[in-house]
Amino acid sequence: MSYYQHSSAIVDDGAQIGEGSRIWHFVHVCGGARVGRDVSMGQNVFVGNKVVIGDHCKIQNNVSVYDNVTLEEGVFCGPSMVFTNVYNPRSLINRKDQYRDTLVKKGATLGANCTIICGVTIGQYAFIAAGAVVNKDVPDYALVAGVPAKQIGWMSEYGEQLDLPLTGSRAVHCQHTGARYVLNGAQLSKS
Repeated sequence: MSYYQHSSAIVDDGAQIGEGSRIWHFVHVCGGARVGRDVSMGQNVFVGNKVVIGDHCKIQNNVSVYDNVTLEEGVFCGPSMVFTNVYNPRSLINRKDQYRDTLVKKGATLGANCTIICGVTIGQYAFIAAGAVVNKDVPDYALVAGVPAKQIGWMSEYGEQLDLPLTGSRAVHCQHTGARYVLNGAQLSKS
């Protein structure tokens, strides 16, 4: 085995687990899941069948990654954050054919106890504050907070808030890396 699996974890036959990944206490990875290299799954994580987890993701304790969720490279899922996959669930009505796709792009951070409503795309290096409820797409590099989540700023790839308005035309440099970020209207890009 090219990855670590704690003795209490269950990895179903057919699951693809990348080299160097670490699967800790009481984790369950379903047989259809595809997990990249150097992924860390904390205690009590569940990974569904129709899930793709990219390289270098960190999934903290008590997170369930349900069917139709894709995490690109380097996504951070904070403790007890929540994904959904049915928009209007009912126990007495089977809606497994109505799962909505959720995409979390490269480098995004999903803070502790936040909720990601199915069918949204979280942009690359976006930052979802702890406890936020995301019910619409989040732009690249956006910092969102609240219920429902609203954009309150911009974040660098390093994970620090940038001194920029929400819209306009301006450029700044990250204090830690020197990288240059350019705001063009309501979109931020790294140049």
